[in-house]
Amino acid sequence: MSLDYGIQLPVQSQSTIYAEPWEADAGPADLVEVARAADRAGFAYVAACDHVAIPRRLADAMSTVWYDPVATLAHLAAVTERVRLLAHVAVVGLRHPLLTAKQYATLDHLSGGRLILGVGAGHVREEFETLGVDFERRGAVLDETLDALRAALGPDEYPAHHSKSFDFEGLGQRPRPAQERVPLWVGGSSPAAVRRAALKGDGWLPQGDPRDRLPGQIETLRRLRGDGAPLTVGAITEPLYVGAPGWEVGRRTLTGPPEVLAESLRAYAAMGVDQIQVRFRCRDRGELIDQIGLFGTEVGPLLDGGS
Repeated sequence: MSLDYGIQLPVQSQSTIYAEPWEADAGPADLVEVARAADRAGFAYVAACDHVAIPRRLADAMSTVWYDPVATLAHLAAVTERVRLLAHVAVVGLRHPLLTAKQYATLDHLSGGRLILGVGAGHVREEFETLGVDFERRGAVLDETLDALRAALGPDEYPAHHSKSFDFEGLGQRPRPAQERVPLWVGGSSPAAVRRAALKGDGWLPQGDPRDRLPGQIETLRRLRGDGAPLTVGAITEPLYVGAPGWEVGRRTLTGPPEVLAESLRAYAAMGVDQIQVRFRCRDRGELIDQIGLFGTEVGPLLDGGS
């Protein structure tokens, strides 16, 4: 089984959970060069995340650096050629589905059909309250939003949708997406998120599930899916470093020559994972670009069932 691989871009979101120190002083030029490197190296996608505003109580951990995903991915679409553009994840419940559809349909149109729209329920209460959205109902609203987006991102110039929270028809939106069906990947690892992915999504984006938890989650997905319709199952890998690092990269980081890394990562495919999201330990942009290049040329080819 082959295994696609993509990357959550640095710089555009700077949570202390994963940001490297050099990102604090980085900017648009760094983001562009990293995206171009991923494009050249054969990565399946580059990803950007979504937060509107971070409350002070969370700012020390999450930071307030969260680039807008639509603007960011549109900018990167213009400087890349083939790599897909993933919102990982867009908190679509914060916005009316027609607004979300207008933004992402335009992005798909401009990029020649490279969009993957990842969606999530969100977790920052203040964002919802400030924007006038019911935080407690965010799961139910996301379910409705997914159905509405299916219509609004479909082929019809005048999409129609009727539900408790959203009701629209007779309103035209062009340009339409370049893709006949924009992939909707559902993010999250709670039982509700897994069920949502299985019943309403084209893919599943787990949130930090360790390897030993993934088989059970995937079994649940398959059971709930039931009908055999394709579902792209994702995983976020451990931090990676191709080669022998000359500095402390952390005990959880997978390191070593390409063959060793590939053998470890192929275990994801054996579980039923279709695509992995990778993140490289690095001390500056140059080292990250080197790691992306090494992974693409020396590790990636070994993930296609080879050894």
